[in-house]
Amino acid sequence: MISMALLELVDLHVEVGGREILRGINLAVNHGEIHVLFGPNGSGKSTLINAIAGNPMVRVTRGKIIFKGKDVTGLPTYERVKMGLGVAFQHPPKIRGVRLGELLQKMASKLAKERDVAKVASAVNMQGYLDREVNVGFSGGEMKRSELLQLLVQSPDFVLLDEPDSGVDIENLAVVANAINQLCEANVKPSMRVKSALLVTHMGHMLKYISADRAHVLFNGKIACSGRPDEILKQIMEHGFERCAECLQKREEA
Repeated sequence: MISMALLELVDLHVEVGGREILRGINLAVNHGEIHVLFGPNGSGKSTLINAIAGNPMVRVTRGKIIFKGKDVTGLPTYERVKMGLGVAFQHPPKIRGVRLGELLQKMASKLAKERDVAKVASAVNMQGYLDREVNVGFSGGEMKRSELLQLLVQSPDFVLLDEPDSGVDIENLAVVANAINQLCEANVKPSMRVKSALLVTHMGHMLKYISADRAHVLFNGKIACSGRPDEILKQIMEHGFERCAECLQKREEA
């Protein structure tokens, strides 16, 4: 019998450049769940994504990152990817000299190869970009779709999405959201899903298209509150992050 938690963070403390950014993060994402992470600028959202992904620029000083029941805190990124972790960064790199189609063929899972990479590309309107260098000359929205296309052919079990709606116009927002739903097997019965996601968003536009299971607010390096995505988003829209900060303060003083 498999454990319910696909990803678990236990008392996670993280430093960047010698400064502590995350201070005691506890979080569990079960098989088949989509969790959303909100927070003001500088709260540590991208740092959390990078820590889970194994970016060597961030340093875990205390706590554990457990993926598929294994402590991966000390593992390099490529080992985590081999285990089924996928990442879409907020600012993906440009790769000159490498065509997008070539990269996709190299990284494609067996599933994507059987379906044909070009067909997968059409799902995110990227079929006309396969002969272009990766992200070179791409708009912000095109970069986001390129990142999601790479994840679709990789077909990871758990995907980290750092602000996938950033820089995406209204016209392409539904396209991006549909790709995320495909990644998370949104068309599969909840009880049968095994793929999961942690989605960082600043404004919550994605929630119009994605049915998330749980939301969290990261404030000052800590999880300030958690709950239903629609309720958390409504609270943020009405009160900003001040209400979450008050909850965190009361919890720390108790």
